[in-house]
Amino acid sequence: MSPAGHPLSPTSSLPSLRSLPTLTGEQIFLALDNLHELYCPVSLSRAIESQLELGKVHDDLPAQQLDSGYVSVDEDDIDPEDALDALRADTFERNFAIRWLTTLVARVEELPLDDEDERERVADKASYVLASFTKTVDEDEEEDPGLARDFSFVLTPSDTSGSFKSPELGADAKIKIDVRLHDGPHTTTDHTDVGLQSWGASIVFTDLLCASPARFGLTRSALGSSPRIIELGAGTGLVSLALDNALPHLGIPDATLIATDYHPAVLANLRSNIALTRAGVKACALDWSDPILDTPLNAPADVLVATDVVYALEHAVWLRDCATRLLNPRGVFWLMMTVRPNGRFEAVIDSVETAFQGTSPKAADGRHLTILAMENVEKSRGVGRGDESGYKLFRIGWA
Repeated sequence: MSPAGHPLSPTSSLPSLRSLPTLTGEQIFLALDNLHELYCPVSLSRAIESQLELGKVHDDLPAQQLDSGYVSVDEDDIDPEDALDALRADTFERNFAIRWLTTLVARVEELPLDDEDERERVADKASYVLASFTKTVDEDEEEDPGLARDFSFVLTPSDTSGSFKSPELGADAKIKIDVRLHDGPHTTTDHTDVGLQSWGASIVFTDLLCASPARFGLTRSALGSSPRIIELGAGTGLVSLALDNALPHLGIPDATLIATDYHPAVLANLRSNIALTRAGVKACALDWSDPILDTPLNAPADVLVATDVVYALEHAVWLRDCATRLLNPRGVFWLMMTVRPNGRFEAVIDSVETAFQGTSPKAADGRHLTILAMENVEKSRGVGRGDESGYKLFRIGWA
């Protein structure tokens, strides 16, 4: 596709995604290889810095010059490395590549590939290149906070009896719940930092919560005005941030919301998102395998929530044991898991059902957590990765 060491510009080499179903695997992988050669593992901040020093950033060039090799003089007089640095630093080309990669990941299921593992490879490689746009070379360089994402959900505060209905709202009132957050770059070497990105299950679950809050017991009559809600494996914090916005509209103005996670990088990004939205959410570390229930986790929760948090067979057992210690005697645990019918995470969803089938561990009153109900949830178009076929929503409580 391009000479070795001389990748092509994104605007001149990336195939149009308008005809995505007609593209071949070879075309997609050649395009990804070209982007990988161009942007990985070079630090973009370093490339931009060097080009600013040399006065070679070409953001102000006419569009027609962008495909010409990024030079305005005879190409024989240009150092190839300088031209490559200029290409890497060009903002227009970089943004074009980001938009292309983001669309590809969102629509990877439409690729006419027979092998689901091949779709997963496409999504993984595209995500890796996307992550390179926030990487730096030196540890002391300021890190890019990641890609900003805006989510919008429709809250129906009067969906059923028991839901609070603000007197100034009509019977069919709907309220827009907006959340802005940052997705950090997910590394390819550490699977425990998957929480740096907002996954499909968290988006679908938040949409369900807002569409029918009473269904999830999010009413003043069920919870009072000041319940404790803890999110396990919160990741970017999407669910907690949306709840912080929505609960006051449901007559629950004084809820205590606690978003927990294990990975230090995920927690740092979570705290950044809370600060970004000025939410009243507390963030704290929680290791399910060895939970330390100090403040603010020293009191039981009325509601536990978790989305797509099991990535190894032992995770389900740790999650069950931790939830047993966190949930109050009348509480409920809502867990949404992603169904991945192929690949290395195919069996983990079964481990959830297995973990909650037994009668241990027991709480102080002798009861144990079990699955009270399970519902299959369809995948929404444009939400989630190509290896996701749908979701399972579990209502877990005491028995």
